[in-house]
Amino acid sequence: MKIALTHIRQAWSGGTEGYLNNLAIYLAERGHQVTIVCRRHQEAPHPSIRFKVLRPLTLGVAHRVWRFGRDVARHLADRQYDVVFGLGRTWSQDVLRLGGGCHLSYLERSRPYTASWAQRYLGSGLLKHALYRWIERRALTSDPQQTVICNAEMVREDIVARYGVPRERIVVIGNGVDLQRFHPDLRKTEGKHLRHSCGFGEDETVLLFLGSGYKRKGLDLLLGAMPAVVRSHPGVRLLVVGFDRQVVAFQRMAQQLGIAEQVVFLGGRRDVPACYAASDLYILPTRYDPFANSTLEAMAAGLPVITTPDNGGSQVIVNGVNGSTIPAAEDALGLAIQGWMAPSDRKAAGREARLKAEHNSVDAKLAETLALLEAAVDRRHADGEDGGRW
Repeated sequence: MKIALTHIRQAWSGGTEGYLNNLAIYLAERGHQVTIVCRRHQEAPHPSIRFKVLRPLTLGVAHRVWRFGRDVARHLADRQYDVVFGLGRTWSQDVLRLGGGCHLSYLERSRPYTASWAQRYLGSGLLKHALYRWIERRALTSDPQQTVICNAEMVREDIVARYGVPRERIVVIGNGVDLQRFHPDLRKTEGKHLRHSCGFGEDETVLLFLGSGYKRKGLDLLLGAMPAVVRSHPGVRLLVVGFDRQVVAFQRMAQQLGIAEQVVFLGGRRDVPACYAASDLYILPTRYDPFANSTLEAMAAGLPVITTPDNGGSQVIVNGVNGSTIPAAEDALGLAIQGWMAPSDRKAAGREARLKAEHNSVDAKLAETLALLEAAVDRRHADGEDGGRW
């Protein structure tokens, strides 16, 4: 098939960009002709992949996003591709993946914790967010034949509620994980080395928090829960990994709570698999994540996971078997952590977590996506469509 993948940016960092690269490689390796339609790009993820660059002069973020969507529609008007797969903020595709969830949901549930002073009190960014919502509505409602992919049941129900999209048009394909990159065997090598470098003893229980944007991800809740955990289990340590501009404020919070000696802030790291391998329990008390990749990464590494229902990835957790899904509250979080202090319980749950991850490999999820692309082509041919849809 001749396949167009549309996204404003191709790069080697970012969640959507990582998905774009993985999908492009998967399709190209199976002999499909893949073109990435974008505004800018880095190195092609596969030698056979081509780029179509749409980069007119624009003024500001909002205009740039709108202009890219319009130019994509014009580029696709002659129907030179068998199928078009959109990864967000375009309205001209046969299959749309809404990997970031509904934008308004993100704003309602994240902005109170992430907005800057200017955004809160001066209305900075309002035009951009209004445009994102307009594009999202148009993308979801303008084509009754379009298939929508989301990565969690939580997101599907949100799309139905907000936009009235028929549930049968929305397919849930959860995130996938690289089972070789994240593996329990790393505990014996990279994990052991990182534990030693952090000063963690063999008999200490290491909790891991990993994510950028500490407030949205709930680090303040985890720090607030830690004093009670430390009192009952003095051998507990917390490893904090990820970027945040306000990291000093969180370090100060740990000091004020009297747990500074139990918490190690590592900042952003490239050796993410080693971070899981150095830990015993993964905790993500997020306030909103359509499907946090770290959920499956930790499970693939053999860790039980504690998270909230506001993480779409909680759909892979069975309470008491491979982790816990709890409210985003300090008390509930503290009790859940203490409930996983027995090494034998964590070991058994870690085995179950790995098994669940093995049913959610990245290749399995990409295979499901390819099947949807093939179905979209078959449907278009059956309808006798000859171009000009957009």
